[in-house]
Amino acid sequence: MRYPRMAQLRTPQDFQTRLDELDLELGFDAEMQRGPDAPLAQSYTLRDGFRIGNRFCVQPMEGWDGSMDGKPSENTFRRWERFGISGAKLVWGGEATAVRHDGRANPHQLIISEYTLSELEALRQTLVDAHISHFGTADDLLIGLQLTHSGRFSRPTAGGALEPTILYHHPYLDEKYGLPPNYSVISDGEIEMLVADFVRAAKQAYEIGFQFVDLKHCHGYLGHEFLTAYSRSGKYGGSFENRTRFLREIVTGIRTEAPNLRIGVRLSAFDMPPFRPGADMAGEPVELLDERRYWFGAEQANPFSFDLEETVRFLELLDALHIELVNVTAGSPYYCHHIQRPALFPPSDGYQPPEDPLVGVARQIEATARLKAHVPNLLMVGTAYSYLQEWLPNVAQYVVRTGQADFIGLGRMMLSYPEMPVDILTGKTLQRKSICRTFSDCTTAPRNGLVSGCFPLDAYYKESPVAETLKTAKAQMKEKFE
Repeated sequence: MRYPRMAQLRTPQDFQTRLDELDLELGFDAEMQRGPDAPLAQSYTLRDGFRIGNRFCVQPMEGWDGSMDGKPSENTFRRWERFGISGAKLVWGGEATAVRHDGRANPHQLIISEYTLSELEALRQTLVDAHISHFGTADDLLIGLQLTHSGRFSRPTAGGALEPTILYHHPYLDEKYGLPPNYSVISDGEIEMLVADFVRAAKQAYEIGFQFVDLKHCHGYLGHEFLTAYSRSGKYGGSFENRTRFLREIVTGIRTEAPNLRIGVRLSAFDMPPFRPGADMAGEPVELLDERRYWFGAEQANPFSFDLEETVRFLELLDALHIELVNVTAGSPYYCHHIQRPALFPPSDGYQPPEDPLVGVARQIEATARLKAHVPNLLMVGTAYSYLQEWLPNVAQYVVRTGQADFIGLGRMMLSYPEMPVDILTGKTLQRKSICRTFSDCTTAPRNGLVSGCFPLDAYYKESPVAETLKTAKAQMKEKFE
């Protein structure tokens, strides 16, 4: 099935007509406000008095371009410099950074350790310097570092073979990734050591200038898997209290070792069972095996619909822990990528979208709005905006103006068009040739062991030798989908 491209929706009436056809209640402002009083230009003041200068947020973007020992490369520095010139005043992690080697999602993921601190410090400073050179000050710029362990999606060593760390045996994901029934599950004692690694990493991030750390709980990685460990025995599984113990222990350690460090959490607010290519290569859900619970934020009887009861409890826990910064996302790029990252064109290991991607955008915006209404005093970053393309500013302004989210998070768009936030804020006409069209090359490339970047629109990648290798991989993908 083919869906209308966003670039074809030229007028507000065109956009509204398509929303009506899909029966979507996705609000947008037909006219953009300009100047310092515009909703997206408004500052946001944290409880501790820090003022964030506007409502745009750079999402964490892995480049698969660090060194084998976890240090940033020339590509990494370039990406962070572009984050700095974007005009966004909140940088959420910049990059997913593993707290130790076995937690890397790929052999080129950054690691935070005593051996990489000087390079990570320089990386952050590159962003700050670029921001100051374009905007005169970084006093209202808040930069964090996303700390992660990739759990069952760890691929830490050369060659990129899967080396999972799992909390429990998951019938759907074990089957998908070929894990035998006797595969070892991480012990409580090993979890305690991992907690210490997160605390150490957070303290190191603070010492090199990061203003907050994100304790990643999304996309199927280890923090997220704790929330789904309903069947795990012992103190880290079963009850909600046990499934959040990992988070609480890390927070306690950080508050002891780096009491002035702010803490944030990027959370998959809801999840779904895996999808796979059907007969026409369109995504179709796997067959449900039983009614046991495996998916956080989903209805137990029908996990393809979200149920935010536990998600609200989790956000209330963050509030009680004095964690103010929350970044709302959904799903996982590994087994239900259209839920997490709406796109018209799938990555090479994916499937054709089973729904108009606008449905996925609206789903995430609706969920974030519901959560914001339940826990209004948390700073909430919304996700899934890049697919909106030319209509991104109009939806973003409406969402912030009506209080459905506090910040608009941009991920893929930062790779093709990092200047979009400042262009929106200054009232410039959008650079249509730079707008992300969700071709998914930034995912297809790393799925094939290559660096991530915007190969269709960014000349730096488009003209690189890697582009030829990517073309071959895409040709193979085209044959697959035909």
